[in-house]
Amino acid sequence: MSITKRLMYVNRRAPYGTIYALESLEVVLIGAAFEQDVSLAFVDDGVYQLVKGQNTTGIGVKNFSPAYAALGDYDVKKIYIEKESLDQRGLSMDDLQHLTWEDENEDYAEKESMHLVSREELADLLEEQDVVFSF
Repeated sequence: MSITKRLMYVNRRAPYGTIYALESLEVVLIGAAFEQDVSLAFVDDGVYQLVKGQNTTGIGVKNFSPAYAALGDYDVKKIYIEKESLDQRGLSMDDLQHLTWEDENEDYAEKESMHLVSREELADLLEEQDVVFSF
């Protein structure tokens, strides 16, 4: 018998320049594969991880941002974007990739995975988790 844990992965760093963003994505997919209740939060420079249209050819690293689109296939449906972090960086939800999941119970209707939350709402969500990982 497996015990499902509520796991929150908090992404605070820019997508490139360190290994943190890619490592976070990998462990999120592993946690989801083991049927854990996985959530992601993007705060501070972590919001840049979801910016659409990333082009990494100038820095000579592989662009892994398209992999976020697979999160719904791993049943990762709770992706939280901190509003204050977007505002401070001059970004809006329109600047980010559109991530969804398909609801099997509703004839595979596409549903929104991304949720814009305030810093206060995010703090409440963090309190509800069994485990919080910060990257």
